[in-house]
Amino acid sequence: MQIFITSNNNGYIETIFFENIDNIHDISKKCSMLKGPLKAKIFVINESISSHELLKCKNNFDKLNICSLSIYSNDRNTILAGRFLKINSTFVKKQDIKNKLLFLQDSKKQDNILHEGTVRSGDRISSNGNLCIIGDVNPGAIVSAKNNIYVWGKLLGIAFAGKDGNKNASITSLYLNPLQLRIADVVAIGPKEKPRNYYPEIAVIDKQTITIKPFVIETRN
Repeated sequence: MQIFITSNNNGYIETIFFENIDNIHDISKKCSMLKGPLKAKIFVINESISSHELLKCKNNFDKLNICSLSIYSNDRNTILAGRFLKINSTFVKKQDIKNKLLFLQDSKKQDNILHEGTVRSGDRISSNGNLCIIGDVNPGAIVSAKNNIYVWGKLLGIAFAGKDGNKNASITSLYLNPLQLRIADVVAIGPKEKPRNYYPEIAVIDKQTITIKPFVIETRN
């Protein structure tokens, strides 16, 4: 049995991996770091899990505010036990399960995040590397990254780059009119007037102040 507990926090996916459900205290502690709603996926290969074991697992997950529980297995008894408990259970071939596990594990290792679409008011997207958004960031939305932020659209919300203290981080947007910018520990309030320029701009730290200047892509002849 292998378990992935995931928080799909408006585009930014955080995942915690567990080998089994035995150490529920460790699972509870790690899940408390994730922002809900949480989803759990159980992968079972060549193993028969009884309805009693699944019920114990389900009851523990209910305490962790997990709103979605799914089972993927190549064992028919496990699938039948899951369906008996009204758990979303899907019969999958062994190799397909392995491929899915490899994909999830690789996704977990990736630090950079690419988000396509509008980031709406109330949304939160965070990256442990760079964050690239193809779309607008509306007022009321917050985007953050340990490294750089790139918004290929309008940046109208709050952006926080270098959240681990990286003062060399930057924030770039095609239309830079944020409510607030933050790079490392330096904060700047967005301008009241709308940008009159129609070219990309970049925000960086210069002498302990956030400075906005045209974003120029250097080319080599």
